Amino acid sequence: MTRTRDWLKFSFLVAVTIVLAVAFAGAVNFPRIGEAQQRRPVVINTTPPASIPAAQPAADLGEAFAAVVEAVRPAVVFIRAESDSPRSTPGRNNRFDDFFRNQPRQPRSGTGSGFVISEDGYIITNNHVVEGADRITVRMLDRRVFDATLVGRDPNTDIAIIKIDATGLVAASLGNSDEVRIGEWALAIGNPLGEAFSFTVTAGIVSAKGRVLNGLQTEQTYRIQDFIQTDAAINPGNSGGPLVNIRGQVIGVNSAIASQSGLNIGYGFAVPINLARTVGEQLIATGRVTRAILGVSIQDATAYDAEYVGLDSIYGVRIDSYSRENSPAERAGLRLGDVIIELDGEPVSYTGQLQQVVGFRKPGDRVDVTVARPGGERRTHTVTLIEAEPDQQLATHVEQPVEEGRSGFDDKLGVTLEEVTANRLAREGLPRRYAGLRIRRIDPQGPARNYLLPGEIITHVEGERVRTEQDLIAALEDVKPGQIISVRTALLGTRPVRTRVVRFRAGSN
Repeated sequence: MTRTRDWLKFSFLVAVTIVLAVAFAGAVNFPRIGEAQQRRPVVINTTPPASIPAAQPAADLGEAFAAVVEAVRPAVVFIRAESDSPRSTPGRNNRFDDFFRNQPRQPRSGTGSGFVISEDGYIITNNHVVEGADRITVRMLDRRVFDATLVGRDPNTDIAIIKIDATGLVAASLGNSDEVRIGEWALAIGNPLGEAFSFTVTAGIVSAKGRVLNGLQTEQTYRIQDFIQTDAAINPGNSGGPLVNIRGQVIGVNSAIASQSGLNIGYGFAVPINLARTVGEQLIATGRVTRAILGVSIQDATAYDAEYVGLDSIYGVRIDSYSRENSPAERAGLRLGDVIIELDGEPVSYTGQLQQVVGFRKPGDRVDVTVARPGGERRTHTVTLIEAEPDQQLATHVEQPVEEGRSGFDDKLGVTLEEVTANRLAREGLPRRYAGLRIRRIDPQGPARNYLLPGEIITHVEGERVRTEQDLIAALEDVKPGQIISVRTALLGTRPVRTRVVRFRAGSN
């Protein structure tokens, strides 16, 4: 009897368990077997790791730094430049950096750095360190002091060569700045903040290449800016000193900092040694730099330029104007608005690169220039280079007086315009060929904001000559809202007249 009761209890519990299990299964939405088989699992982080060499122990890196400093530091010099003119302060009247903005003024005297490039006493430094100097003295690491003579200087690259009467000097080993990689170690050696901190060494990395410092301009038309950026600490007085790689080779000449205070905030800039070496060799040979040009003014291509001429990425340089009458580029068939993408078959990425390649060819050399044009057209033109005029000045922007517009803003451009006739220009003593439509106002919310300037004269739209409002209407007739439009302008009151090509998206009707 007892066994029967136990059996009944067991059976009852089993039954209750089955009922609860069925109820639970109904409440929970388990995937069917077929569904589970059809779903694919999400796989995260399938990208293989980058191939990066194993880091060396910190002690080994420290030993490497010390070895580099031991090899290079004897080649570094302290430079003092003095002037008899109270209006000229060597080392402080530079336009490439603002090292001395907040430093106490010491009339007629400035200091900087340099480094020996030959055993017989040639030293490279910055132009702004020795510009305007009547006397230059050099102090070596071993405390010997020499009088130096100026061999030559080039304001366009901020490079100068001086010479001391000595032999058997330790010369720095020069590397190849074209092979410098972003992220590699860099050491800066020089004399920051004057003689008290001379022969200081700082370490960092190469932060960027091909920097153009738009806020640090010179008065020269043919300046070349292609700076190496580093976070190795560079301060006032480091100008002219070497930027060195981990192999003890000089990769740049320290020249500038970006700073509101005048002291280092992590943005230092050096002239690439390949550029500095080319300039230095010419200065030693002739005392001056001969620079070849295409005869055009150029700017880095924008995203709109790339789309307009059918490039698959943003690169190349846009031709804005011809830099002189009878330009060799114009004679060869290059057009304003063309985007230069190759030179002698080698890709052209940015302005400084093209300037260097062309600038240090010889006048009379012939180069093949490949350009991109609207519709995907590619053309190669052979240009015979000419010598740059050494004293040609950079065009200075002069704002033209702008009256209130007579009408509302043009919808596609977002500007109000006035006709400027050839006769009117002639009466004002200005070139008749720049007749067109002067920009009077720009809609702050319009498509041309940040692209066109009040006072500029629109001379061409989509390659069509524009002199009147009817010409403009005709040129814009086939332009659809949102389409990239190409506008050529001239800014009178500058010498030479500043012309440029601007591209932006057209507004709606």
